[in-house]
Amino acid sequence: MSTSGSWKQWMMLILLLINLVSFATAQDQNPYECMNNGNYTSNSTYSANLNSLLSSLASNINDTGFYSASVGRNLDTVNAVVLCRGDQTLDQCRNCVRNAAVGLVQLCPNQRQAIVWYELCTLRYSNEPLYGIQTNDPGVILRNSFNVSSAQPFGEDRTTLLDDLRRRAANGSSLQKAAAGFRNTSDSETIYGLLQCTPDLSPENCDNCLIRASQARSCCVTARGMRILLPSCNLRYELYPFYNETRLRELQLLAPPPPPSPSPSTPSPPGKKDDNKTRNIIIIVVAIALFLLIIAACAVIYVRKRIRRKPQELEEATDEISSVESLQFDFGKIRAATNDFSDANKLGQGGFGAVYLGKLPNGQEIAVKRLSRESGQGNIEFKNEVLLVAKLQHRNLVRLLGFSIEGTERLLIYEFVENASLDQFIFDPIKRSHLDWDTRYKIIAGIARGLVYLHEDSRLRIIHRDLKASNVLLDGDMNPKIADFGMARLVGQDETGQRNTSKIVGTYGYMSPEYAMHGQFSVKSDVFSFGVLVLEIISGQRNNNFENGESTEDLLSFTWKNWRDGTAGNVIDPVLRADSGSRQDMLRCIHIGLLCVQEIGANRPTMASVVLMLNSTTITLQVPSEPPFLMSTHFGPDISRFQNYDSKESNSSKASRFKTGISEGSSQNDVSVTELYPR
Repeated sequence: MSTSGSWKQWMMLILLLINLVSFATAQDQNPYECMNNGNYTSNSTYSANLNSLLSSLASNINDTGFYSASVGRNLDTVNAVVLCRGDQTLDQCRNCVRNAAVGLVQLCPNQRQAIVWYELCTLRYSNEPLYGIQTNDPGVILRNSFNVSSAQPFGEDRTTLLDDLRRRAANGSSLQKAAAGFRNTSDSETIYGLLQCTPDLSPENCDNCLIRASQARSCCVTARGMRILLPSCNLRYELYPFYNETRLRELQLLAPPPPPSPSPSTPSPPGKKDDNKTRNIIIIVVAIALFLLIIAACAVIYVRKRIRRKPQELEEATDEISSVESLQFDFGKIRAATNDFSDANKLGQGGFGAVYLGKLPNGQEIAVKRLSRESGQGNIEFKNEVLLVAKLQHRNLVRLLGFSIEGTERLLIYEFVENASLDQFIFDPIKRSHLDWDTRYKIIAGIARGLVYLHEDSRLRIIHRDLKASNVLLDGDMNPKIADFGMARLVGQDETGQRNTSKIVGTYGYMSPEYAMHGQFSVKSDVFSFGVLVLEIISGQRNNNFENGESTEDLLSFTWKNWRDGTAGNVIDPVLRADSGSRQDMLRCIHIGLLCVQEIGANRPTMASVVLMLNSTTITLQVPSEPPFLMSTHFGPDISRFQNYDSKESNSSKASRFKTGISEGSSQNDVSVTELYPR
C-alpha cells in the first residue's frame, strides 16, 4: 500500500471517529472524553500530583489564555494544558478553568488521561507529554439544530471565511494562535467565525489541526452554526456575533472584513496621460451635475406628494375595511350562533367587551368578541385588529375568521380555542398541577415562535404591546396561541429603533420600564413581557403577587435575588421540583427570562435569539443585569392600563408614580383605568 493511500485511509478513519464521538456527546453541555490509557488509584502519588496540578492551573494562567504545566517524575508525571477562548478576559478564563478542573475529575475518576471542552475553555491532562504535540485523538462536533435555506452559496461563503481565519490563526504568535472575523453572505446574512489552536503548536501543526477540523464540518453542510472541538484546536461559526468583539480588538485578533474586489484598470500609455486626466475631470463634473439634478427632482416630487398626502390618507382610511370585505359575516347569523349573545354562551369579559361561544350552521365553533359600545376606543381597536390579524397566519397566533358590522355593533369572529387562556391554568392551584414541565416548555417555545413571526417573519412587523397570560390561548393539545391584537402597532420592516406614543396601553407588571414611563416601545417591549411570562409559567405565580412563605413580593425581585444567590431553584413551581431530570432546563429558562427583563432594552435579546437559546444548550447565555422592580403595589393582579401623560412632565415624576402603581390624577383609592378585568 502506498504512503499516500495509507494516509487517506487514516484520515477517513479519524473523521469517522470524530463523527461517532460527536453525536454521542452532542447532548452534553460540556462534552468530555476519558482516554483509554490506564487508571490510577485514589491514594497514589499520581493522584496527589494530579490534584496539585489541577488546583494550580487557574491561578497561573495569564492574559494569553494558555498555560501548560507538569508535576511529578517518571511514571507519576502529570502533564496538563489549558486553553481559553481567545475573546475571554483573564477573570472569565480563570473561572472557566477552575470549574473545568473540578468537573473533569468528577467526569473521569481515576483515568490517567482526560479532556473536557467547556464553552469558554478546554482542559486536558495526561501521563504522556502534551506540550507542542498535535494528537489525532477524537474530537466533538456540536451543531446548531437549524439549517440554512441555500446550502451551496452559504457553504462557499463559509469556506472563504474559515480558510482566511485558519491562515491567520496558524500564523499567529507563540503566545496566541487565534483569529475571528465575519463575512456577509449572498443571502444577506452574516457568518461569524472564531478559530484557535494551542499556541505551543508550530504554524504547520496548527494549520493541519484546523484543516482536520474544517473537513469534519462536511457532516453537517446545512447547519447554521457549528462547534468542532479537537484536543489542540477548535473551530466555531454562527449566524450571530457570539464572541466578545471588544476583547478581540484589544488583542488584535479580530480580522477586518474582506475588502471589495478592486476593479481592473489599464495603465495609460505614456503619451496619453494628460488626455486621460482631462477626460476624468469631465466625467466627474458631469456625474456631480447629474447627481444634483436627481436630488432636485426628488425634492420636487416629495413636496408634491406631501401636499396631496392628507386627502389621500383620508381616502385610504375609508377604504381600509373594504379591503377585507370577503371576511365579513352576516350579523344575524352571528347573533343566532351565540344564542343572541346569551350569558350562558359568555366565555369572558375584557377591557373592550365580552367574548361569546358560538356555533355556525355547519357545526363549526367560534369565539365572538362583541366590542363594548361604551368604549371610546372600540372602533379604533376594531379596525386595528381586523387589518392586522387578518393578514397573519401562524400556528402560534389565534386565527381571525372574520368580522361583522351592524349599526353600532362591532364583532370579531375567531377560531374557538378549547382550553381558554393560559392564566386560567397557570394560576389555578388545581389545573396547574396537571401542567408538567414538557407542557410548560412547549407553551414557552410556542409563544416565542409566535413573537418571532410577528417581529421578523411576517409580511408586517408587529409589536403586540399587551402580551400576558390572559392573552395566550391554549388549544386542545395545549399549543399556545397569542391573541388580542387590539393594542398592536405596525412598524416598517426596516424599522428597528424605538417608537414613541403619548398613550400608554398595556398591563401592569408586563410593561417594560421605557414604555411605561416614557411611552417608548419597540420589539424589545414585547421581549420584556415575554420574560415576565416565562417566569410566571415556571413559578406558577403572578408577577406582582408572588407568595414566598408568609410574605408576598414581586416575581422579578424574588427571581433576581435567588438567581444572584445561586438558589434559583426556589423560583420553580413546587409541583415541578420532583422532575429532577428537567431541572437544568428549568434553570436555563429562568436565566433566559432574566435576560429578557433587563432594564435596558438594548441588552435584551431578540426573540429570534431567544428561540435559539431555547433550542440549543450549547449556546452560552450572557450574565443578566438586574431587572427593574416596577411592579404595581395595590392594583389587582391583571389590570390593563390606558393612560395619557403630559409630555412636559419630568421623567422622574412619571417614574415615581409608576413605581408606586398610582395612575396620573388618581389616588390609591381612585384608580383611573378603563376596566378592572383582564382582557
